[in-house]
Formats: sequence, C-alpha cells, structure tokens
Amino acid sequence: MQQFRTKFQNVPKNVLTWFPGHMGRSLKVMQQKLKQVDCIIEVHDARIPFSGRNEEFKYTIRGVKPHIMVFNKKDLIENRHFRAISRQIQQEDGLNDVLFTNCRDQKCEGIKRLLPLATKLISESDRFNRSNEKDFNIMIIGVPNVGKSSLINVLRNRHLKKTGAAAVGAVAGITRSVLNKIKISETPKVYLLDTPGILMPSISDTEQGLKLALCACTQDHLVGDELIADYLLFRLNLVQNFDYVELMNLEAPTDDITECLVAWCRKHEKYQKVRSAEKAGFVLRPNTKVAAQFMLKQFRTGVLGRIFLDENLLVQS
Repeated sequence: MQQFRTKFQNVPKNVLTWFPGHMGRSLKVMQQKLKQVDCIIEVHDARIPFSGRNEEFKYTIRGVKPHIMVFNKKDLIENRHFRAISRQIQQEDGLNDVLFTNCRDQKCEGIKRLLPLATKLISESDRFNRSNEKDFNIMIIGVPNVGKSSLINVLRNRHLKKTGAAAVGAVAGITRSVLNKIKISETPKVYLLDTPGILMPSISDTEQGLKLALCACTQDHLVGDELIADYLLFRLNLVQNFDYVELMNLEAPTDDITECLVAWCRKHEKYQKVRSAEKAGFVLRPNTKVAAQFMLKQFRTGVLGRIFLDENLLVQS
C-alpha cells in the first residue's frame, strides 16, 4: 500500500512572509478612520476560517462597533462545517453574527441577509459621534483575495442594480486604496468603505502560511508554484482525495510532486527550452511551473472537490 507523508517538509519562514509597505500604512489609516464607521464586516475564506484570519484585527480594528464575520467562498467547503465554525467563532471571539457567502450566487442566503443585518445592528447600537448622521458607513476588512471587492460588487448590484464598483482580480493585493467609499443602498443610504487586504506582518506557523498561499491570499511567485502544489498534493493525500490522479495523467496516487507535474506536462506537451549543463545548446524540459499553476487552479475553483483545510483546528464538542 502507498505510504504518504504525515508531515510536510520544513519551509523557510521568510518565504511565507509578505507584508508590502502599503499594508502597514493602510492599517494605520483604517484605525484613524474608525470614528467615521458604524459597522465592521470582516471577510475571510471559508476554507481557512481560523488559520486564514489576521489576528491583528482583534487589537487594531475591532472595538465596540457592530462586527459581522463573513466567510466567503462557502461553496468550496461542505455545508456540514458551517455550524461548528460559527459556534467556535462565537465562543472564542465573542462574535455572534457569522454569515457564509458565495459571491458568485445571486440567490445566496448569506448575501441576502448581510445588508439587513448590518443596518439592524447599526440602528440598535450607540453610534457615538455619528448618532445624528442619517447615512450608514460600513468598513470591509480582511486578508487579500478573499472576495471583499466581489462582495461589494454583488451587494451594490443587488441593492442599486449597478455593477463594476470595485476592482476584482484573482491575484492577491488588487485593492490598494484605503477607504474607497462606495454607495450600495439608497434607502437607507449605506456606504461600504473598501480597504486593501492586510496580512499579518509575520507568519510564525509554516502550515498557516502554506494554507494562505494555497488559497491565493499571497502572490504565488513569492512562495513558488511548485512548492504550493506540493503542499496541495500533501493535503489531498492526507484526506485520501485522489481525484488528482486522472486530472494529472497519473496511473496511481503519488507522494512525489515532480512525478505528478511531469506526467501532466507529457500529456499536454508542455515543455520549455533550458540551457543544457552537459553540452552546448538547449534541451527540452517539462514546464512544471505551468503544470503546478494548472493543479492549483483546479483546487481554487473547486474541481478537486470541497476541501476544508482547517478541520483539524475545529474544537470537538
């Protein structure tokens, strides 16, 4: 019987650290602007609801204002996990308002509930210096590439019948402006304040960093496509999800990422010219980077199934 790794290889910690200057500056501006905000919506990836969060938000952004936790991309994990995740967030963070959303589904119940819930919480709260203001300001925060801009767009389209409010991309770090004010509702008048995705300044846990990379919360080239794909292979084998075998043109499951990527390259004839170390000129080698990018895309779009990466962090009750 095939034996698979039970632990992933050590990875240099500096490989998993990505904290561009604009993130630090943006976090300071966000703190300064909190007095103009009535409610916080914190958005994260449902596949990594615990390891994918920025714990700094607890101490820098979260306060006495209403706070809604949104786990986006809910379609990429099994529904049976929702209740346990919500319960743990409520117990550990004291946040009672937890929603699961899928911005690609216009009929998503979480999307339908979000704005009414936010306006209700604001109306019932002490708005302090904004008590006389008729409009509502809601700040959206989260780590990169979890769907904050997509959430803004779907809310705006739903309540104002408009599209194209915020730039959306598949690469982490698309949004860089701080507090871009976007109207999403006329009655009541509600504005969403978009913010850049902000990661932790340092990631002490290697696996946490790899999960963030796998879910595209960092830019792939900073960690390495092949390294991220190797972690994906490790995770798939760990839960005995062997859907990758046919996808990558393998005869059987493997624990060797090079074997996996080369098999795909041979099927699709993906080669690149590299300078030969043994003789003058160039030779053709499998383009394993392209193969890794293909494999990662299959995970990120759900082709490889619904995979909950933080199941081991759930507290068993």
